[in-house]
Amino acid sequence: MLRFGAAPDKACEMDLDHIFICRLKLLIVMTRAYLEGYPFGAVRKSALVGNARYIAAESIDLEQLIPIRSEQAAKDGMDFDHVFYQRVKLLASMAKTIGKNFPFGEHRQTALMDNLDMICNALDFTSGVKKVEFLKVA
Repeated sequence: MLRFGAAPDKACEMDLDHIFICRLKLLIVMTRAYLEGYPFGAVRKSALVGNARYIAAESIDLEQLIPIRSEQAAKDGMDFDHVFYQRVKLLASMAKTIGKNFPFGEHRQTALMDNLDMICNALDFTSGVKKVEFLKVA
């Protein structure tokens, strides 16, 4: 059986920061899949809205911790500034509009792509949808 993940000696317990980053990456992949025209049914839309709500709420909480964290050493790359969290909140808001079938024109799609690119650069995350071909089947 194949085992994926961290080596046992490098594994650690997940905390809220890890969960936030994982869910943010999921939100990025879901919104990129929408922009690429992958199938987007009711289940995916409700998952997108639920994940966007979580990300929006957590980004507010984490943004308030910036002054406290600046006095401590950066932990697991969580040394983001206010602009990053503002962009994450914008991404969550735009993802909610996608999930609720509100109009999403060309200018909003361009703004979403720009926002996704800046968030991905801050995270050092390559979210190319072409790498996740399984999105075509769900």
